[in-house]
Amino acid sequence: MPIGIGPDHDALADSLARFAAREAPVERTRAQFEEFARGDRPAFWEQLVGMGIPSLHLAEEYDGAGAGLLELAVALEQSGHGLVPGPLLPTVTASAVIQSHGTDTARKALLPRLAGGATGAVAFETGTVTLDGDGDEVVATGETVPVLGAPGAEILVLAGRCGERSVWFAVSASDVGVEVVAEEGVDLTRDIGRVRLSDTRIPAENVLGADADEVAAIVAVLQCAEAVGVARWAQETSLAYAKIREQFGRPIGSFQAIKHKCAQLFIRLEVLTSSVWDAALAADSGDREQLALAAARTATVVRREAVDVVLDALTLLGGIGNTWEHDIHLYWRRVVSLLALGGSPDEWARRAGELASTTERESVLGVPDRPDFRAGVAATIAEAVALDEAAARVLLADRGLVAPHYPEPYGLGADTAAQLIIAEEFDRAGITQPSTVIGEWALPSILQYGTEEQMERLVVPTLRGEIVWCQLFSEPGAGSDLASLTTFATKVDGGWRIDGNKVWNSKAYEAHWGICLARTDRDAPKHRGIGFFLVDMSAPGVEVRPLREANGDSMFNEVTLDGVFVPDADLVGLPGEGWKVARTTLANERVAMGNTPVAGGYRFDPVEVARSLDPDTRYDALPALGRITSTTGALDALAHRSVLKRLSGLNPGVEASALKAASAHHITDVTAQVLEWFGPEAAVGSLGADVSGGGRAAKAYLATPKLLIGGGTLEIQLNVISEQILGLPRESR
Repeated sequence: MPIGIGPDHDALADSLARFAAREAPVERTRAQFEEFARGDRPAFWEQLVGMGIPSLHLAEEYDGAGAGLLELAVALEQSGHGLVPGPLLPTVTASAVIQSHGTDTARKALLPRLAGGATGAVAFETGTVTLDGDGDEVVATGETVPVLGAPGAEILVLAGRCGERSVWFAVSASDVGVEVVAEEGVDLTRDIGRVRLSDTRIPAENVLGADADEVAAIVAVLQCAEAVGVARWAQETSLAYAKIREQFGRPIGSFQAIKHKCAQLFIRLEVLTSSVWDAALAADSGDREQLALAAARTATVVRREAVDVVLDALTLLGGIGNTWEHDIHLYWRRVVSLLALGGSPDEWARRAGELASTTERESVLGVPDRPDFRAGVAATIAEAVALDEAAARVLLADRGLVAPHYPEPYGLGADTAAQLIIAEEFDRAGITQPSTVIGEWALPSILQYGTEEQMERLVVPTLRGEIVWCQLFSEPGAGSDLASLTTFATKVDGGWRIDGNKVWNSKAYEAHWGICLARTDRDAPKHRGIGFFLVDMSAPGVEVRPLREANGDSMFNEVTLDGVFVPDADLVGLPGEGWKVARTTLANERVAMGNTPVAGGYRFDPVEVARSLDPDTRYDALPALGRITSTTGALDALAHRSVLKRLSGLNPGVEASALKAASAHHITDVTAQVLEWFGPEAAVGSLGADVSGGGRAAKAYLATPKLLIGGGTLEIQLNVISEQILGLPRESR
C-alpha cells in the first residue's frame, strides 16, 4: 500500500498519477534526455506549480498550501512511481531545508519564489567549499560534490567547511562567483552538476541555522519517499508480468519460486513504505530528536533496499528487463542515483545506532478522545491494581476488560478506538492487559457458533483465568495443510469417539480444554466433513507428551487421542462445518498496539545489550544496532499503520499479512546479532531455566524455529500472500 492513509492522501496521489500519465509519459521523457541533462525545465512545470505541488509543504505565509512533509512524501512517492522528470525533488528539498532552518529574512525572500515556480537544489556534502568571515557576511570558495538539479536551479542550498564544522547557506545561481558545471547523470531524467564558488559573498541572513545531521534528515526523508515510489512501480510491473508471461504452457506466476519472489518483493516494499511514513510523521512533529532518529532509520532501511527491490523486479522480467527499451532500467537508474547521493549506508546505520542508544521513537496513533469512557476504564484498572492477582483478573474479566472486543456481557463490544484507549490505560497503569492466550482462538468460535450452554460453561471461566486452552489442530502428517488431517471422529451414542495424534500443541500440558479438528466424514472433500470439538484434556484416552525443543525447553507437546469420548454437547456447530468454525474470528477483532516482539519467550532489548558492551566493542556494534533497530522501527510503523486503518474503517489485512511474514525473520536476525555480540560467552550455559548473559542469548536464538514455523511456515504465508493478496494463480498439478 502507498505511503498515504485515507481519502485525502489517495486523492493527492491519484491527481499526480493522472498528471504524470498525461503530461510526462515515459516515452516523451525518453525523447528529452539531452534537454533534462542541461537543466531545461519540462514543459509541464508551470502546470505542476499551478497544482501547488512544489509548495505543498510550505506555510501559507510563504504562498504554500500549509500541508506537511507527510503530504509531500505522498506526492514524491507518486512522482517516483510515474518517473516524473525534472526538478521537483531537488526543488522541494531546497525549500523544505530553508523553511526548517532558514532565517526569517531568507524564508520571506526565497520561499515565495520557490512556491511560485523557481527551481532549487541542495548539496548533501561540503566538497571542497570553505567559508571565511563572520558577522554581516561570509565568503565561499571551492567546488561542491555532484548536486542533483544544480544546472537548472535558480536557488542553491550549499555547504562549506567553516573551521571544524559544516555550514549550509543559500545563494542564487546568478550571484557573482557562482558557476554551475553540468555532468552526465546516471539518472537520465534529471540534471546533475557541480557548483564552483569563487569568493562568493553570502549575506548573514542566507546562512542557515542547521548542522549536517539536520539537513541530512530532511534530505533522507524526501529521497526515500521518491525511492519507495520507484520501487513500487517496479514491484507492480514485475507482478503484472508474472501474471501474463507464459512458460511451459502456463503463467510463470503459478510457479512457486516466482510466487514466493513476488510475495517477498511485496513484503519488503510494505516495510520500506512504513519506514518512510514514520519518518515523515516525525518530520511533521516538530521534534528534531524524533526526526533525527526516524530519518536515520529510514535512510538505513530504505536506500539500499529500494535499489535491490528494483533489481530483483528487473530479474523477474527476465532478459527483456535488462534491455534499453524496457522502462525499468530508467527507474533503476533513478534509485541508484539516489543511493549514491544520499550518503554512506554504513554511516547512516551508525547514526541510527547512536540515536537508538539515547532516544526512543514516540509513536502517536491519534486515538479519538472519549473522556468518560477513558475515565471509567482507568478507574476499573486502579481497582484491579489494589487487589491480588487472582481477584484482579476476575474483576477485569467481569468488567469486560480482558477481551473488550467481545460482545456483551463477555466484553464491551469495543471498537478499535475503544480498544486502543483501554490498551493505553493499562500501559499508563504499568500492568499488562490479561490474555486468554489460546483462548483467543477458541472463544470467538464458541461465541459465533456455540450453544448458549457452551458459552455459559466456558467463556466466563476462561476470561477469569480459570480455564486454560490448547489447540489440537496440527498433526504429524498434516502440518500447515490442516485440512489433510487424519484424526477421526466416529459417532457413538451420546457423542463422538475421537482417535488420532496431534502435535506442536503449546499449553497442552497445563490446558483444561482443547479445541480439536477431527474428520467426521471420511469420504467428504478434505475441507468438508470436519468437526470442531471441545476436548476435556482430563478425559480418559488423552495422553500429553512434552516435546523437548532445540533450546532445551518443552513449550510444545504431542497429544494422543485414543478412543476419547466427546459428548454431543461439546461439538461446536454442525458435524461437517468444523473447517468454517476453525477459520472464525469475530468481526471486531482484538487490536494490538503493534510493537514488534524482540526474542520470543526470552525477550531482551538489543539496545540494552549494546550498552552493556565495553566501549570499543560497543562502537563497532553501532552499525549493526542501527540496522536492527531501524528494521524494528519499520515493522512497528507497519503495525501502527494497520491500527490506523482500523481507526479509519479501512481493511488492514495487507499490513497484517506482511508484518507476520517479515517479523519472524527479523527476530531471527536480531537474536543472531546479539549472539555475536556476546562472543565466546554465548557458547556456554543455555539449558537452565534461569540462564543469563551469553547463555540467554544462545537460548533466545535456539528458540527461533518456532517463530519461523508456528502459525504456518513462511513458505505457506508466501503462498497465501501471492495468491490471496497479489492475485497470482495457484500452481497447477
